[in-house]
Amino acid sequence: MNVLEAILLGAVEGLTEFLPISSTGHLTVLEKLLGYQIDDPDITAFTAIIQSGAVLATLLFFRRDLWRFLTAWFRGIRSPAERGDADYKFAWALILGTIPIGIVGLLFQDAIETTLRNLWFVGCALIGFSFVMLFADRTATQTRSEEQVTWRDTLIIGVAQCLAVIPGISRSGATMSAGLLRGLDRVTATKMAFFLSIPALTGATLLQAVTKFDEIADGVGWTATLVATFTSFVVAYAAVAWLLRFIAHHTYTVFIVYRVALGSLVLILLATGAVAAT
Repeated sequence: MNVLEAILLGAVEGLTEFLPISSTGHLTVLEKLLGYQIDDPDITAFTAIIQSGAVLATLLFFRRDLWRFLTAWFRGIRSPAERGDADYKFAWALILGTIPIGIVGLLFQDAIETTLRNLWFVGCALIGFSFVMLFADRTATQTRSEEQVTWRDTLIIGVAQCLAVIPGISRSGATMSAGLLRGLDRVTATKMAFFLSIPALTGATLLQAVTKFDEIADGVGWTATLVATFTSFVVAYAAVAWLLRFIAHHTYTVFIVYRVALGSLVLILLATGAVAAT
């Protein structure tokens, strides 16, 4: 992979990781259009690893919130008197919410890296899950804020995050929709998508970096992978800041329309034979 392609893919990852339009779906389509075999081990590893740039952007952007949760959690572990703190309870809720995706990711790793990379799945998921997002967006009561998030909320949102193993569904789209259906306001639901993505994406990155190190070195190349990761970091930081401002005053309509349009285009290209499914 040359540097320009790495920058392009990294920029797409950073822009789409936290928008509810599926970063993996976009990367899979773009990788195919660039001529790569989308289910090759080095390509699937590359796609997972460059997400770490978006994770770093999230850690930097929310560093004060995350530090507050972390310190409250450690205080509560050391002292029972501190366990009534809202931040301590929220930290435990986040931990609980990350367990489902870890289990599903390990159990279905082979299918995630091969079968589900088929562009028919991507196109159908982009369109199909848009109706779930539309329902959540239109029926949202938004009566609860971040201070009212419970472990039941994070567990349900964490289970919804598991749907994102299918490229095209979108991790943020699934978690945001689940949050809205639980009555959370849009900003809180969006922040939950950010927080719950950190351990999930970090775990996927570490697993792929360790198990597919040689495949990356002999295939895509570590230089291209690191360039794409850095690009992802820069673009994702800007995307996070923009999304929080946008979502505070707008619905998810623009993302839903875009998903349906992109999914339809992918299916048309597949049906006409212009693009192969794998």
